[in-house]
Amino acid sequence: MDCTLRARMARAAGLMAGIATHLLFAFTVWQLFWFLKDGRQASSGGNLWIDAGLALLFAVPHSVLLYPPVRSKLTKLIPSAFYGLFYTVATCGSLLVLFALWQGHPTVIWDIEGTPRALVELGFYASWVALFYSLYLTGLGYQTGLTPWLHWVRREKQPRRVFNPCGAYRYVRHPVYLSFMGLVWFTPHMSLDHVVLTSVWTVYLFVGSYLKDRRLAHFVGEDYIRYQQRVPGFPLMPFGPLARLRVTNDEPAIDGQATRAAA
Repeated sequence: MDCTLRARMARAAGLMAGIATHLLFAFTVWQLFWFLKDGRQASSGGNLWIDAGLALLFAVPHSVLLYPPVRSKLTKLIPSAFYGLFYTVATCGSLLVLFALWQGHPTVIWDIEGTPRALVELGFYASWVALFYSLYLTGLGYQTGLTPWLHWVRREKQPRRVFNPCGAYRYVRHPVYLSFMGLVWFTPHMSLDHVVLTSVWTVYLFVGSYLKDRRLAHFVGEDYIRYQQRVPGFPLMPFGPLARLRVTNDEPAIDGQATRAAA
């Protein structure tokens, strides 16, 4: 097989990988919508420990694959233009396993009816709108790997991402995580297995937000640290790593090195 044929086959494989990944992404989002909206039918043998493990199966790899040392090692094996696709496939795969193996539990914590139910469902739908709005602001194409892949398709060099908070990012640092939190909390039917899912994913969203702050402070530098000083990670956070970044009284706001006050 000559080099030209191998190059054509590799390019065809790359094109199919991008298309297949985004079809998988769309299918997974559709399944996630119904899983969070309707839950799973209760079964007498529902095992909450299995459900907790499945919830972690999504949460842990989702952060580990973004950890700079891990990403640095994997990009030696996976071209950078395709790392976003790999990340999306891993995320979708973990969610599809969760959907397939999740076990509903018969114990019901609350089951809201009437007007309160309609309001909770409205919060659920609004959280989906807020999620895609936030992803649009931060670059949905980067989240799914579409943007790097399209530059590869066009044989263009991928431009460096610019840190420019706008829209909801002017008020909170993590509107994507905040929106996702709404997806798991706004449910009119809270069964015990959903409590497990909500608990695990809520902890993950706080931890993931903190880790994202660390990554962006590392890659963006002083601009992001200034941003942390102005904008809280989540609303109504008076202290802690997801509040506004504080600096010690004896140091300038950022011309020196900002340090986080001990909580």
